[in-house]
Amino acid sequence: MFITFEGIDLAGKTTQAQLLAKYLIDKGKKVITIREPGGTQVAEKIRHILLDPQNDLLPFAELFLFEAARADLVNKVIKPSLAKGNVVICDRFWDSTIAYQAFGRRLPFEFVEQCNYYASEGLTPNLTFFIDIPLDVLYERAKLKAKDRMEQEESEFLQRVINGFRTIAQKFPDRFIIIDGSKTIEEIHKIVTNYVEQFLEREK
Repeated sequence: MFITFEGIDLAGKTTQAQLLAKYLIDKGKKVITIREPGGTQVAEKIRHILLDPQNDLLPFAELFLFEAARADLVNKVIKPSLAKGNVVICDRFWDSTIAYQAFGRRLPFEFVEQCNYYASEGLTPNLTFFIDIPLDVLYERAKLKAKDRMEQEESEFLQRVINGFRTIAQKFPDRFIIIDGSKTIEEIHKIVTNYVEQFLEREK
């Protein structure tokens, strides 16, 4: 089972991914938790390049770096883990690339989709949880931490990214679950586990 968490930075994705992993481990599942970009030695180095505020990257260079990290992660970690029957939980996957690079950077949509397809070897998540928060909530949370390169973008860019996520979620209703990010951590966790349990029950 391959589960992804999506949304704008500071939406709470990482927290929910960790809570779900603990929940499934407590139920006896073998769980692998990873993040994008990252998850391998090569991908973590690429992550540092992508998020370093001092790096001025062209949109296409940014896209290709994300895809390079993804290709390494899929080949070395995700697919082997799924083949062993593990549950793989990923903090971001290719939906983020569509939201940030196609909608946010305004790169050609079909080209970004093709890059995603080949970098992920056609792999699609079984469930995707989109934690949706508005910009004002993002900015309130951002006061509490230093901003990386992506978080320093202007509000128009970030709004396009949010709209992109909402558009993708509507396009793939069979796997996307939209969650109001203003809910408490406990409320969101309950929603997530309910959907995961329903999926596991269907797969029996």
